[in-house]
Amino acid sequence: MENKSFIRWAKISLVLIYLVIIAGATVRMTGSGMGCPDWPKCFGYYIPPTQVEELLWKPNHEYNKGQVIIKNNSLWVANSSFTTKDVYNPSDWNEYTKHDYAEFNPYHTWVEYINRLCGALAGVACLILFVFSIVSYIFFKTKANLILWSGIVLVLLVFNAWLGATVVFSVLNPVKITTHMIAALLNVAALIYLIHLARINKKYVGKYDAVFHIFTWVAMLFSLIQIGLGTQVRQFIDVQTRSGITDVSVWLANPDVTFYIHRTFSFVIFFVNLYLFLRNKRLNLGNTKMNWIMLLLILEIITGILMYYIHFPFGTQAAHLVLAAVMYGLQFAIILETSKSNLKTHSQ
Repeated sequence: MENKSFIRWAKISLVLIYLVIIAGATVRMTGSGMGCPDWPKCFGYYIPPTQVEELLWKPNHEYNKGQVIIKNNSLWVANSSFTTKDVYNPSDWNEYTKHDYAEFNPYHTWVEYINRLCGALAGVACLILFVFSIVSYIFFKTKANLILWSGIVLVLLVFNAWLGATVVFSVLNPVKITTHMIAALLNVAALIYLIHLARINKKYVGKYDAVFHIFTWVAMLFSLIQIGLGTQVRQFIDVQTRSGITDVSVWLANPDVTFYIHRTFSFVIFFVNLYLFLRNKRLNLGNTKMNWIMLLLILEIITGILMYYIHFPFGTQAAHLVLAAVMYGLQFAIILETSKSNLKTHSQ
């Protein structure tokens, strides 16, 4: 039997994963990726500091093991719990060796911290979902593969959390950032597939069209490639901001080749999705999600134009990434819905 409560919780988990993507996009937009230079804590605290004075060594002050201070432009970690004397004692501290980044910006710190809280919340939700799948199998006789896919969702989330740690330890290595983003999208796909599996024998009204189905796969893969290219463009901007260039009008004044590939490829993506939209209408295939995809695609193009020609108005960078992630999720849902076995009516 179908467990509606399980499906509802899976949808909540999906929303929370998207919340993590929104938070991560905000981190990228604000350049806050190193706001917490350690992991999983933030400067050794469960609740991070708000002022740099909290990270400076103080005499006659109690420190707990693992707490961090900034001294001589380096991070130092308390090797035990102790109360300091009047004079700094180097033997109380170990130098942080994961990297040499030792800056504190309270704004960046709290943006990154909120991102991690969103990740933790999504992790709890996916853990509950996994337990829920086991309970549903025992008491409601749901399909055993729900346990498998709930486990895959949880493992993917834990894996992506670990990737997040490696991003910090590498001081925002662009390849690791891209991998981190793609892993989040795989998490989205796994949850959408889990929801699809949980809907026992649900059929979608519409006509089967092999060409439409295949091109939807192509459109989704193109979206993944485009998102990966976009993270590389953002990395090009990050390099400039870290070198002290804060004038947004010059960030893309002399872009590298990745930007031009990203911009040109957007035309390919637009026309592939436009073809799917028109084919859906012309053949009366009945897939309403294509309307949403075209709307998202238009908004995606608008945010891209705003970033380039109006020099990154506030929020456009995060919106650009989140819109792409939502569109990707809808494309994967369409793939599942338009397979021949999931449609009530079939015609060639």
